[in-house]
Amino acid sequence: MPEELVVRQCAPTLAGLKTGSLFRAACTDKKALLAQIRDLNQRLREKGLCLIPLRFRDGNALLYLYRPARLKIDLKNELARRTLGNAGYLDESPERCIVNLIRRFQGEEFPHEIGLFLSYPPEDVKGFIDNKAENFKCAGLWKVYGDEKRARELFARYKRCTDIYCALWRAGASLEALTVAS
Repeated sequence: MPEELVVRQCAPTLAGLKTGSLFRAACTDKKALLAQIRDLNQRLREKGLCLIPLRFRDGNALLYLYRPARLKIDLKNELARRTLGNAGYLDESPERCIVNLIRRFQGEEFPHEIGLFLSYPPEDVKGFIDNKAENFKCAGLWKVYGDEKRARELFARYKRCTDIYCALWRAGASLEALTVAS
């Protein structure tokens, strides 16, 4: 898995602006990819990040880079807890929620509550689920059902961060240097 892919897809998470990022990586050799994930986790653990595979399918892996300490805070939100409960999450611990999320990714239906693991506003995640992805106010990294102004500001902030991180990567910055400790 190229580190450039991690920088391009996860810059706001590396910068500490988001709890997590979801991205797809080619996977022709599952054992080799798992070794790369272990290596990356060793390098980024001290910065407060963790990378896990959520699913392997059709020559690709769906990967989740996240900040466990921030996820714990995000999942304490009352609306997030209710939304997860409605999706069948019985245990509120972040670790159990991730195990449940992985299990849900094994099915055919996409688990739309994933937005709660990616710093999407809980009202937007709930709105997406309740409205079946329709009737949204605007769309960017996610479909917005709540505070449109705040969402547009976040979309712009995440794009600026990604542009800056990609430029720094191309200029020779290491992944560790680009990762903000939490």
